[in-house]
Amino acid sequence: MKNVRRNKSLLALSITTALFATNSFVANAAEDVERIEITGSHIKRTNMEGPSPVTSLSQEDIQKTGVTDLISLFTKLPISGQGTFSTQANSSDDTANGGSSVSLRGLGADSTLILINGRRVSVSPFAKGIDTAFVDINNIPLSAIKRVDILKDGASATYGSDAVAGVINVVLRDDVDGAEISAKIGDTADGGGEEQSLNLVFGNNTDNTNHTFVLEYFNREEVMYSDRSYSATANQAARTGDPNATDFRSSAGIPGTIALASDPSNRRIDLYGNDICAPEDQDLANNLCRYDYAPHMTMIPAAERFSWNYMGKYEINDTIRAFAELNGQNSKSTVRGAGSPSFNELYMSGDNINHPFANMPDDEFYMQDLTMRRRTVDIGNREKRVDSDYYRAILGLQGEFKDWSWEAAYSYIKSSSVERGVNGFPNSRRTQEAIDSGLWDPFEPSSNSQEALDFIETTTTRVGKSTMKSFDFKVSGALMDMPHGELMLALGTEYREESISDNPDDQFLRGEVFGTEATQANGSRENFAMFGELAIPVIDNLEVQIAVRHEEYSDFGTTTDPKISFLWAPTEDLSLRGSYGTAFRAPSLHQLGLGRTDESPNLVDTLRCEAIGNQDRACEPQEYTAVFEGNPNLGPEESESYNLGVIYNITDDLNFSVDYYNYDITDIIDSDTQFVMDNYGLDQTIVERRPTSIPGDPGEVIQVNDSFQNIGDLQTSGIDLDIRYALDTESGMFKFGYVMNYVLSFEDYKGTEEGGFEQPQMRWTTSVDWTLNDFSATAALNYIDSFEQEASLKLNKKVDSMMTLDASINYFGIENTVLTIGATNLTNEKPPFAYHDFMGFAVNVHSGQGRFAYLQAKYKF
Repeated sequence: MKNVRRNKSLLALSITTALFATNSFVANAAEDVERIEITGSHIKRTNMEGPSPVTSLSQEDIQKTGVTDLISLFTKLPISGQGTFSTQANSSDDTANGGSSVSLRGLGADSTLILINGRRVSVSPFAKGIDTAFVDINNIPLSAIKRVDILKDGASATYGSDAVAGVINVVLRDDVDGAEISAKIGDTADGGGEEQSLNLVFGNNTDNTNHTFVLEYFNREEVMYSDRSYSATANQAARTGDPNATDFRSSAGIPGTIALASDPSNRRIDLYGNDICAPEDQDLANNLCRYDYAPHMTMIPAAERFSWNYMGKYEINDTIRAFAELNGQNSKSTVRGAGSPSFNELYMSGDNINHPFANMPDDEFYMQDLTMRRRTVDIGNREKRVDSDYYRAILGLQGEFKDWSWEAAYSYIKSSSVERGVNGFPNSRRTQEAIDSGLWDPFEPSSNSQEALDFIETTTTRVGKSTMKSFDFKVSGALMDMPHGELMLALGTEYREESISDNPDDQFLRGEVFGTEATQANGSRENFAMFGELAIPVIDNLEVQIAVRHEEYSDFGTTTDPKISFLWAPTEDLSLRGSYGTAFRAPSLHQLGLGRTDESPNLVDTLRCEAIGNQDRACEPQEYTAVFEGNPNLGPEESESYNLGVIYNITDDLNFSVDYYNYDITDIIDSDTQFVMDNYGLDQTIVERRPTSIPGDPGEVIQVNDSFQNIGDLQTSGIDLDIRYALDTESGMFKFGYVMNYVLSFEDYKGTEEGGFEQPQMRWTTSVDWTLNDFSATAALNYIDSFEQEASLKLNKKVDSMMTLDASINYFGIENTVLTIGATNLTNEKPPFAYHDFMGFAVNVHSGQGRFAYLQAKYKF
């Protein structure tokens, strides 16, 4: 069945076309020279193709997709995989709200190196998922981009740490002469997500200077899970009627569940007094009052960004030029979540004035100390606001000395963020004091005064800063003449200082805020690197390139990484290329310097499930408290990779490239809390449990203590295919193409395989571009293969494949003006159902945006 499905997909692809103009064999020579100079090598070259596989997306290619930010572009790339994340699914529980990044080949956002104009960028001060250090690509406005180059093999020998999966180099516009203004508005079909953007680009070129300025404003309305029918409730079992689906509603309800403090497993739904658990929330089988948090949670947060960019050069004399790159952005994001949950953190003494059983002397709960599962909905739903500033300054000189070129630059980059919890967050110490004094009655919400609510509510603050200072120098040129050409050499050095600080307020550090997640991490490091490259013309049509880079880190040691690659063109139309190299990823400053951090992952208590079955939902995924800390003894991840490819121009109008890749990564840095729960669940020093009176029951988990380790290995291999066809007819010019990534194998230490959960085996994008007179149009299909449901659910089902259609029409009939109308996901396809979480779809793979229609106008003057 796999082969049948695969053949059908390939047949469909051959009929349709590719969205992205990758490695365009019809690109003009100037673009090719510039692309090769920047990405994949420090050696300047004039030939079109280099030894390493590079995909290039022009400004025009990006505009055709209809996307409004970089992450929307990257999520459409077939090469993107697990670990790519957007602001989708940001919530009050996220640790990197407002941030986005891409993971090439599914090897992790921290294994994909992001460059701007060939230089590094500082990471976000707020890590994703506690430990994933990432460059926030939301800091790069689309209007400032000239081109995006994607190097699809390991490149630590050229660029250093993090280039395990490959490199994304964003090249900014620097050649504008004149001005242009553009505006775009768009909206979704199902509510929420309305967007507006306004861009102004202007510049001028003289004999010895050029200046380019870019200003961009972007605003997007939030999308709530309640805006989509498939995610409007956390009770997926009731919504779908599927016996395999789960009721993900929280066990912390309103007014909640009452339990004995001495034995929390002895509990009752709160049906006492004036305020009682609503009938639709009563879970009689598990004695729980549930709460449907989904309607109150953000799917895509509101965002507002203002960006400015300047690129300038000044020709000092015929051989020396000064240059400057100045970029900045302010961004604001708002995320929402349901009222804060408490899971037995609070208690009420047996003699409390508000004790619900004070007048029931025959009840076993009479005069007993109580605990509770409860939502503090009475103080409102949670709301966090994130305000971030980003600054980047590059000052440098470049020039020529005889036949050699050189460049030196100083870089300073700073990212700072302030995250504030402005609504719905209780201070647990004050809440407990209010219970003890009788000021606040957790079991009778309607009886509580505004004074009581104001007393227990707090605001939270988290402040983060990330900086990078660096100096780099490189020189390249012809070392000597050889029988078949010049022996080219590049040498360089780089010194870098990095620091991060991520500090929540004191009340969080004291453990006084429940219902929120934040990290604390502080660290700094210095790095010194030396690198060199040789391009050897072995024969007239065979070039071999050798690169090596040596790095010294102040916090974990040294590493040296080589790479060898070749490009052989036996005929004018046929080229073969290949590369082999090692790469590494240094442990992030977050992983080394993380302070105590509380998380609430969804886990299955497998040991308790085996002991008591599904009593107390022991066999179902539930939120548990996991306490993380950094590990200063971490070593780097190391990898070996190789690539073999063919580029063939069949005719002037038809060409293709195909590449085989293989990665072997060892000593992966990770934390696997489910693994800890499964293997150390009865060790009270690692997994803390509550005492229980039920025979054989190990007790409910209170918290899991976890950290980061060099925990395991990963191997993956696959095929990249890119086909192009141009057809000139009386009805217009048509350009067809097809881009595919097919994963042959994927295996990591967790047992994940190709086609496993969130690991689709195949992705492709195919489209047709048409141009005639004053009109042009694009239609594109984006396909994501099916994959297995989350493994712990043990379901013999799959998450279905998904295909979306993007389309746009441009009109050029008005002088200096381009008008565009278009839509992404034109047919408004819903994401396929996934059983693993409350929203009912895999937010790390599929989009819940739905159809997004837009209008755009651009005017040049």
